[in-house]
Amino acid sequence: MTGPTTARQRLTAELLNALRTDGGVRVVTGEPGCGRTTFLDHAARLFRAGPVRYVRAAHELDEALGTAGPLLVCVDDADLWDAPSRAALARTAARIRETAARTTLLLTVAAHRPPPGELAHLPVLRLGPLTPVDAALLIRQHAAGAVATAVLEELITAAEGNPALLLALVRRLSPAQLSGRRALPRPLADGEVLADVAGDRLPDDIGGLLLTTAAAARATGEEDADAALVLRAAHAAANAPLPGLLTRSEGRLRFRSALTARAVYALATPEDRRAAHLALAGAATDTRDLLPLLHRAWAVTGPAPTLAASLASAATDPSSTAPPALRRRALTRAADLTPDGTERARRHLAAAEQALLAGHAADAQRLLDRARGRSVPASVRGGAELLRGAVLLADGPVEDARESFLLAADLLSPPAAARATLGAADAAWSAGDATACLSALAPTRTPPTLPLAEACVRVPQGPASHDEPTRRGGQSCLPESPEGLGGPPTAQAGATAPRTAGGTTTNPPPDGDPSRDHRDGMRAVLLARFDLATTPLRRVVENGLHGTDPDHLLRSAAAALMLGDVTSARRAGARALAAARTSGSAALEPRALEYLAYAELRAGRHQLARTHAEEGLRTAERAGQRNTAAHHHAVLALAASIEGEADLVAEHAEAALHTARSHGLAQAATLAHWAAARADLGAGRPREAAGRLGPLVRPGARRGHFAVWMLAVPCFVEAAASAGRPQHAAAVVEDFALWAACGADPQAPSQLLRCRALLAGPDTADELYLRALDQHDDTAGDFERARTELLYGKWLRRRRRLREARTRLEEARLGFERCGAPLWAQQAAAELRAGGAAPNAAPAASSGAGDLARLTPQQLRIARYVAAGATNREVALSLSVSTRTVDYHLRNVFATLGLRSRVELVRLVEREEKTGARL
Repeated sequence: MTGPTTARQRLTAELLNALRTDGGVRVVTGEPGCGRTTFLDHAARLFRAGPVRYVRAAHELDEALGTAGPLLVCVDDADLWDAPSRAALARTAARIRETAARTTLLLTVAAHRPPPGELAHLPVLRLGPLTPVDAALLIRQHAAGAVATAVLEELITAAEGNPALLLALVRRLSPAQLSGRRALPRPLADGEVLADVAGDRLPDDIGGLLLTTAAAARATGEEDADAALVLRAAHAAANAPLPGLLTRSEGRLRFRSALTARAVYALATPEDRRAAHLALAGAATDTRDLLPLLHRAWAVTGPAPTLAASLASAATDPSSTAPPALRRRALTRAADLTPDGTERARRHLAAAEQALLAGHAADAQRLLDRARGRSVPASVRGGAELLRGAVLLADGPVEDARESFLLAADLLSPPAAARATLGAADAAWSAGDATACLSALAPTRTPPTLPLAEACVRVPQGPASHDEPTRRGGQSCLPESPEGLGGPPTAQAGATAPRTAGGTTTNPPPDGDPSRDHRDGMRAVLLARFDLATTPLRRVVENGLHGTDPDHLLRSAAAALMLGDVTSARRAGARALAAARTSGSAALEPRALEYLAYAELRAGRHQLARTHAEEGLRTAERAGQRNTAAHHHAVLALAASIEGEADLVAEHAEAALHTARSHGLAQAATLAHWAAARADLGAGRPREAAGRLGPLVRPGARRGHFAVWMLAVPCFVEAAASAGRPQHAAAVVEDFALWAACGADPQAPSQLLRCRALLAGPDTADELYLRALDQHDDTAGDFERARTELLYGKWLRRRRRLREARTRLEEARLGFERCGAPLWAQQAAAELRAGGAAPNAAPAASSGAGDLARLTPQQLRIARYVAAGATNREVALSLSVSTRTVDYHLRNVFATLGLRSRVELVRLVEREEKTGARL
């Protein structure tokens, strides 16, 4: 077995921490070569609580369990034990789980064989593939000499995250091949290598069912295949028993191990593979469909221009329901069969576009490299740079993305060149380079006539309020290809980088083109002409909501956010998400979820925003969109700063900053710093908050992103005033007044009045606070109103107007509790006590919510997941946090509730649910 990487070491430590809470059992499983034995050995080395016992037979169990104190029992390859021994092992596991013993039991079981029934009820930890980062680390640890970057990427792709296969491939290559001086063998992972890693001897493939299933999966790139199609192609009965390597579920056939499927396919002769694909093509019910054409393409060798043309036509047919991943495989295969160099490059470009839509950014980059060449026309080279810019915009240095877009603009014809310059503006916006952004948007790419400082002050950001961050520019999906191959045009990214040329348009175009309307509206917003922005942006909102195109829906959501129409923004975002899922466009899901998260923050529903951002983070990471993930991390940090979860704020803020620093995401960095400062403010540390926010909002080289710093001004004013330094905030309040006057942010007027009250003298502050509260009555969001009530209550208490102060502080406390901001509620309660009044009983406690009411919102979420049977790792994946964070919160849950085990937690949750407690 292979050595563990850093991620495997973390996973092992996290598992032991989870089991150490109350003792427990885990079945560690995975395909051949995944490192089960090494995982077990590493767990044994990390276990410090007591002795470790390796058990290799049933009769050793009682002897091992006789050891006193904490104990780790390891059983490798438990599925190879005989049935009576497995039954004894299952009884031991049940005894450990039922008694919450201090014994930890780890078993390993192979995943490529049918699972033994005796162990089927035990909780499972499946070892997944290595991450690309850990795979690269493993290669460098074991390679004899330097490894070229291109070779490294090929090895990682060929191994598909399997550590044993990865090392086998490294050992297969000579130093010259590893360094890139000699050509690599083709295929890199041949049948011999795959069979060696798979280990077990493959059974005889009677009837060819194994190969037919492998060929069906190979063609589509999916893990399973249509069972009816495979059985027809293999001439097998519908109810025929399956080989042990296969499993059937919901009409789909799949190998228990992806590595075994690859080995079966690779070990077959070329003639048998071609015959299997032809059989699958012949068994299809509609031979004109994309899939049978793809099987026919896999059955031929050498150039086949006619078949390649048919396959490419089917893959780009707009009426086809094929998902982007299947279109990408079809276009790649069509390119392989195309003899003409120019047409081959076009098809590689089209395949790259579909790869990006499917959420495979690295694959798209490799396909774009194949579309290069001196003989390739400028339109194709420009299209490749346009798409490369989109890839980098979602997952790469945004300055590099900008240069790719600008190069594309020089190579493409005017319509496509316009899309490229809009992409360049997106990239400049995301980098925080206002000059470059406005230059890209100008017709001749020259600096704008509007003074930049004035533009940045007058229009910091269209769609957001103080505590609801905006969506940044630079997260567009695919720009429409000049070849017209199905990618949506660059969408306006939620009131961020204006994707227009300079100047304003007084008369919207008569044809009502959504793209042009959006450009005109954004151009007017950038130039602080909101009177000219409303009509085209409102038209964008309405046009998008009347259709089903996800790009138009995202434009609609963006325009609605700029107009302050949160209801339409949420509706458009939700429909865009549904449309992206229906079409299989994995690249669009993270963006749609981001719109939803920001819209919920605008509406003051930070917990719903958190839910969308948690899902958005998972989809962004699956799609390889690290830049999008950074902004979801920033949303999660901002939401956590309301709930007072300091550790979550720090974790998400640091994750956002990690990508922001390496990819030049100035906007994400500013949002992350703002979240950390607001957490300080919520924890009653105004001096620290002012220290963080001062560089962000005050003029100077360290000022935050030009579209975000204004949003943090109310926080800074509160922090500066509370820290006894109101003079530091006076100037930025006047800048904020210009923003509030724009009318696009319904929260800004009340926030402005609150800021003025904080800086005003005793004669005018009272009136300003009351006016601010009146303004809050016209907007949604408990959190902002509660903050104003809290500050007004503090002001009243310090002037000995105690009765009035108590009323305001109690309203603030209740408001914070309603929106799930316990740390802020504690501030209000502390002020009440300082004024000689005890806070009224919390609504949750008075309604009989029970012990669970004592938990923080994040602790309560984790407790509910654990009570439902989730492991710490599963909870971490669900909440998009680290397992270390889950473990930390779970220990606090146990301490707060006086529990000793998960069993007791389950009983408590079940009891309170039965009594009607609100969780």
